[in-house]
Amino acid sequence: MIVVDSSVWITAFSKRPPFRIEKLVGRDEVVTCLPIIQEVLQGIDDDYIFEDIRDLLYDLRAIDDPMTGELFHEAILLFREARKKGVTVRSSVDCLIAASAIRHGATVLHRDRDFDHLARVTALKSRRV
Repeated sequence: MIVVDSSVWITAFSKRPPFRIEKLVGRDEVVTCLPIIQEVLQGIDDDYIFEDIRDLLYDLRAIDDPMTGELFHEAILLFREARKKGVTVRSSVDCLIAASAIRHGATVLHRDRDFDHLARVTALKSRRV
């Protein structure tokens, strides 16, 4: 199970992407979560592209939908654990994504240093593109 982070989707949807997601992971491996969908969709200006990408993302299997207070608590604990180990995580949303991935034994495919840092000091499995 692979959680494709918004940092990968955004790059893949750019005009000249340096990679194709389907060459990195199989469609049957890909899962998402609601914060990733939000991060990707909120940055799209074109209405037609927005609708196409919205449909693509909502067709993926979503983990932790609906999200619970327990998941948010796990994200808080990840943030605190990292900070205690001298690691600064810039995005609390990344902690939420990481908590969801850890909970489901998934690997986060990313282009974001927060996941590298979290993987060093927590149980998160990550793979940088």
